[in-house]
Amino acid sequence: MIVIIDYGMGNLRSVQKAIEAVGHSAEITTDPDRVRQASHVVLPGVGAFADAMSELRRTGMDEAFTEAVRAGKPCLGVCLGLQLLFTTSFEDGEFQGLGLIPGRVVRLTSQPGLKIPHMGWNTLKIRRPIPLLEGVGPDPSVYFVHSYHAVADRPDDVAAETDYPGPITAVVNHENLTACQFHPEKSQQIGLTMYANFARR
Repeated sequence: MIVIIDYGMGNLRSVQKAIEAVGHSAEITTDPDRVRQASHVVLPGVGAFADAMSELRRTGMDEAFTEAVRAGKPCLGVCLGLQLLFTTSFEDGEFQGLGLIPGRVVRLTSQPGLKIPHMGWNTLKIRRPIPLLEGVGPDPSVYFVHSYHAVADRPDDVAAETDYPGPITAVVNHENLTACQFHPEKSQQIGLTMYANFARR
């Protein structure tokens, strides 16, 4: 059973529809026990880091998701769901994340001619092969919407980057835990391939 965590932030139905489009069912839930019972867990999200962490803690979803990761279940973070995995975010202050990936979340660097938020299609530069990226081909294009990005303490946790304008983290992976800064559900066939890869793990 694939479970999508609902903590009040994110377009959950679009993630669910993408998973269904590749032949798998997915349940959206607010119940931490359903997360504990799941075979696969998706942590999506859009919005502010501090609000998201507050809601995860209030509902007990922080502990349920952490337990799923430590149990070795395939777990996938999407957009804000990637940033929440990190130790600390500096979005509108300093806030503690789930601490599953060592590192920090910082604002994109403002430069002349560079729009923030970063919104639109960008090419991935794959640094190492991982199951999520199987079959996506060289230099796949995916859809981003974000103003902050993650900086990993361990370079090996970064599986793919994109340029905006310098390298920024696009995919992280550590054992059974994977996350994307972009939205696979908005990335057409490439994104569907990723969801299919995740679902069959």
